[in-house]
Parts: sequence; C-alpha cells; structure tokens
Amino acid sequence: MAENEDVMEDEELVFPDDYYKYDKEDMKSVIQGFASQINLAYKQKIDVEVEGDIKKVIIAGMGGSAVAGDIMKSFLRDEPTPITVSRGYNLPKDANKETLVIISSYSGNTEETLSSYKDALRKSCRIVSITSGGKLLHLSIANRTPVIKIPTGMQPRAALAYSFFPMLRLLEKVRITSNRKPEVEQLIKNLDKKVFMDNGITISEKLVDKIPLIYASEVLAPVAYRWKTQLNENSKVMAFYNEFSELNHNEMQGIFNQNAHFHCIMLRSDIDGHRMSKRMDITKKHLTNKDISVTDIAIKGNTLLTKLFSAIHMGDWVSYFLALRYLVDPTPVEVIEEFKKELGTYIA
Repeated sequence: MAENEDVMEDEELVFPDDYYKYDKEDMKSVIQGFASQINLAYKQKIDVEVEGDIKKVIIAGMGGSAVAGDIMKSFLRDEPTPITVSRGYNLPKDANKETLVIISSYSGNTEETLSSYKDALRKSCRIVSITSGGKLLHLSIANRTPVIKIPTGMQPRAALAYSFFPMLRLLEKVRITSNRKPEVEQLIKNLDKKVFMDNGITISEKLVDKIPLIYASEVLAPVAYRWKTQLNENSKVMAFYNEFSELNHNEMQGIFNQNAHFHCIMLRSDIDGHRMSKRMDITKKHLTNKDISVTDIAIKGNTLLTKLFSAIHMGDWVSYFLALRYLVDPTPVEVIEEFKKELGTYIA
C-alpha cells in the first residue's frame, strides 16, 4: 500500500558517514552556509542608480539565475509594478525605455542572457546586471550600464542567495518594493535549524528508485520547480513538477495510466485557500489509491519570504542526500558542460 506520511519536524536522524565521501567538492558546506550567504548577500552595498519611472520589471536569465527571478515574482506578487521572467535569447516585445531589465547570469557567460542584454540595449531599456564576472561584466563596463558584482567560485545553482538578495535590495532602492530587512532577518534566524537537514535525510530515502513529482499551488510553484531542477543537477535523476490547479486538468490523467514508480511531494502552506486545499486532498487520495506514495510537507513561517526559502532549503538538502544515496557527487554536471562544449563559443 502507498505510504501517506507527513514530515516530522522534531525527527533527529543520522546519515551514514561513509556516504559523505562521494561529496568530493563539499556541497554540504555550501548548503549549510545558506543562511550566512543570505546575510552577506542582503548586506551587499548596491551602488546603482536607475533614473525615471519604471512601469515594469523584466528579469532575464537561465537556470539557477532565472529561478531567482521566479521566486522574486512570487514574493512580490502583490506589488503594483509587474515582474516578468524572461528565458531565452530575446526580451518580450513590449520591453522599452520604461522597463527595468535585470540581467541575471551568475557565470556572466550564459549565451541566452548575453543576447537578452544586447536586446535590452537595442530597446533602450534601463539595465542592471547581476553577475560574478564573465562576458556580462565586460559588456556592462563597455556599455556603461550598472552592474552588481557578486562572489565567484560557486556552482550557479548553489549561488541562489547571491542572485536573489542583491536583486531584492535593488528593487527596494528603485522603490518597486518597500524595505524588507525585518523579513530577511527573520528568515536568516529561521534557517538556523537542523530540522531542514533531518527532513532532507528522511525525504531522500523515500525517493530512492522513484521518479519524484513535486506539486504546489501557484505561490510555491517556483519552489517546486527549484526542487525539480536541484534533483536534476544534484541527484542526477529525472523529476517533474507542476502546480495546482492546472495539473488536475491534464497531468493527473497521465500519471494514473503509467506503470512508473512515482513518489509525490506536495508542498503546502497556509497561503493555500480552502478550494486549493480540497484539490490537494482529493489528488492525494487518488494518488494513494493508485499505490503512488505521497509525502505532505507543511511549509511554515511568519512571512512569505520565510516560507519560500525554508522550502527551498529543505529541497536542496533532499537533492543532496539523494545524490549520496545513489553514490554520486552532487556538484559536477558533466552532461551539461559537455553540451556547452559541443555548442561552441557564443560571440557576444
């Protein structure tokens, strides 16, 4: 029979020491340092000036750098200035001189993002780049567009704090949102708990030899996507994500007619309304009736920022421990790097 268990917040677990030898580049220390990274990233001085009224914000990026934009869009969903995340070689056609375009590329060499930078120049947008270096830094200097320099030497997906929190400071400075310092301080305090690591150990065990399905409602959908991509890159497994209530109109039919071994993670919070919670309950019932195991995770926190990043932190631990259970190093992404080599150098 399918399991149907909630994550226990007071569970203390020990992971076998001999598994850690597969973490050859010490991803564990990076994940453990998440709260400190947030603290440093938010305190970074943003010496950037953007003049004039801003009618909309576009965050251009790919991979982990774009995920920061997805989270920002969800976090600031109630602000009057619309935020769009742009993935690809070109910006939306309505980008113009009243658009703030945040070019987010941790490496500074992501070709789609470099192309978007050039598109923003052509469209006379207000541009601010966030990068650790690379071609984007050189282009920003050459074109005299503002740039926020962030620390180098990390995997882009592990640098989420440095992609998100300087961006938040920028949006505070240009008055897209109010000062969020109290919320950031509360988040940092909340992340300093062993429960995230313990839950990572527990959940990762459930995912061994299973295909993860990560489901959430609209507000936490970027978190579900982050879980999916971390499982792809850290754990080197296939994973899927979707959001309520769209998945009830299509994906659930396909799942129920497959013989694959799925395990569904449902990210829930008190943000979910009554009808959304009912959808989740009914979906869970149908999944368990089909012998598809389900783990409910109640995402808690006094603020939306805490909810978002607490869930992200837990997912990072899940992907880390699942990698070790499969006896693989969570850091390298050889397939992606080989693909980039075959693609060849992009001339920015």
